[in-house]
Amino acid sequence: MFGGHGKILRIDLSKAKITQEDIPQNLFDKFLTGAGLATHYLYRDVPKGAEPLRAENELILMTGALTGTTAPSTGRFNWVFKSPLTGLWAQSNSAGFWGVDFKKTGFDGIIFQGISPKPVYLVITEDKAELKDASHLWGKGVFETTDVIRKELGEKFNVDCIGIAGENLVRYASIMNDLHRAAGRCGGGAVMGSKRLKAIAVFGKKPVKLANPSAFAEVSKKQFELLDQHMFKVALETFGTNVVIDLVNVRGGFPTRNWQTSVFPEIEEINSQALSEKVLDQPLGCFACPLKCGRGSEIRRGKYKGAKGEGPEYESVGTLGGGCQLTDMEAITKAHYLCNDYGLDTISTGATIAFAMECFEKGILTKKDTGGLELKFGDAEAVIEAIHKIAKREGIGNLLAEGTRRMAQKLDRGAEKFAMHVKGLELPAYDSRAVQITGLAYAVANRGGDHVTAYIQGPTFLDIPFLCIPDSQIKDPLVADPNEVHVLIALENVMTALDTLGACKFMGFCVSSEEWVELVEHCLGHKFTYDDLVKIGERAYNLARVFNVREGVTRADDTLPPRLFEEPLTEGPAAGKVNENLPAMLDKYYELRGWDKATGKPTPEKLKELGLEEYIADIWGK
Repeated sequence: MFGGHGKILRIDLSKAKITQEDIPQNLFDKFLTGAGLATHYLYRDVPKGAEPLRAENELILMTGALTGTTAPSTGRFNWVFKSPLTGLWAQSNSAGFWGVDFKKTGFDGIIFQGISPKPVYLVITEDKAELKDASHLWGKGVFETTDVIRKELGEKFNVDCIGIAGENLVRYASIMNDLHRAAGRCGGGAVMGSKRLKAIAVFGKKPVKLANPSAFAEVSKKQFELLDQHMFKVALETFGTNVVIDLVNVRGGFPTRNWQTSVFPEIEEINSQALSEKVLDQPLGCFACPLKCGRGSEIRRGKYKGAKGEGPEYESVGTLGGGCQLTDMEAITKAHYLCNDYGLDTISTGATIAFAMECFEKGILTKKDTGGLELKFGDAEAVIEAIHKIAKREGIGNLLAEGTRRMAQKLDRGAEKFAMHVKGLELPAYDSRAVQITGLAYAVANRGGDHVTAYIQGPTFLDIPFLCIPDSQIKDPLVADPNEVHVLIALENVMTALDTLGACKFMGFCVSSEEWVELVEHCLGHKFTYDDLVKIGERAYNLARVFNVREGVTRADDTLPPRLFEEPLTEGPAAGKVNENLPAMLDKYYELRGWDKATGKPTPEKLKELGLEEYIADIWGK
């Protein structure tokens, strides 16, 4: 099997049983591994209504067809599971080097099922795997866990693990690899913790099989040469992902004070220039990455002086900084480091703390509720203390560990009106009132408040078209135009397809569709077209929707927080704007998707077209 080894591991943690399975060729042809193939197994194995933190849920790792090849930025891998935060389909994507090191062991993926009676970690070398006792690792953070395992096994092993937050079943706990890289969204760390699986250590040297390796290498080399001169590379290498913060703020779309406003007055204190001057050590890149958007960093002054790590990235600055109204870059960086070591999704962590701060501001939470902690906007020490409490589920942290939606439901008293989530997943740091089509993207995203499935803010907030999407510009971001919905769908399909390849979505800005197709052809050894690429992404996207429909999702769930409909922005270019025209946008979206307008279900005709007819009876009853 070119593009993969054709094998996955199945780990029954309840029985400490490890088996190997072949990937059927027809499934590989449908999905090219990645999240699509993982979703196939999740749907097949996990029963309807399964509790995410019990034995019946599975935690599925899958690399992409190009993961570990010489193609640029193809080191990514996916976790797929039923989310403890949303109760729906979940995918969490990460990069670094771990996914490549895993694929070199000779496997394309792992399916974890059941619950271990004691803490364990998995060791994988070429063509074999072994479970080891992890009792001595339980209670340790990500950094110490990684260090201890590498001392036990050897420095050549790379480690993927959870921190204390995952052990304590924080519903937005992340799975961390390469110390600072996060599969952050949707609570995969909590699922891993529920299974008492602490870590996965890998080492191998098996190369990825390519049908035409010399031709593949030639195309890859050409891409690296072109990317070396690309303005996007220059910007990211110089300033990292935080380079977009000024662009978003000037559009009036940088969520501040839990989305009460979306213009941050002190933006120069936390923008890319501030990050570079105050904490940047060096640019860092993932495997085969020419962009180097990562930030090696060190806090060089103040009470957190001496702390080192990676980041913060834009979303950490956006939610921990803007959302909580922090202007102290050193404190934001420290909060980001803590999230990495505890294993917490920085987006959900920052958003949940910001929500708690507004609840405190409005008197819905009191000092009695918080154990004396004054959750005030702008208080960096309060944010850092809240992170400690969340990870340990101590005091008020036990409530915050449940996420924004569950907090709002428990607190009541109108809190749900400013709980900034979609389907239970906290929103990232782009205000959709300033870019209307982003609101549609949030509303329909399979995993909830998600900015990267479509990455629609790329050709809107940033004014940078995707080379792999024809006509990917939005004419007027402030207008909710149903005639532009096709752009969102095209992005969803192609960005999902890039997941199946193990490619970074930033490559969508830089590498054309023709070049991606050429790479896949040389990888697989047969004719492959752009339509084939789009169809694979569309198939995977629809299958995730089918999973959600089975779990009860309807059109009514494809909506936004009340604040975005009811509270106009008061300043900036988007002043006076709320999210508009969503029903008409949804109608057009469903029409173009081939989904039923009344229910939001993929129609039987669409499922047949995508080769997913086996799911028709489950969601249509016929």
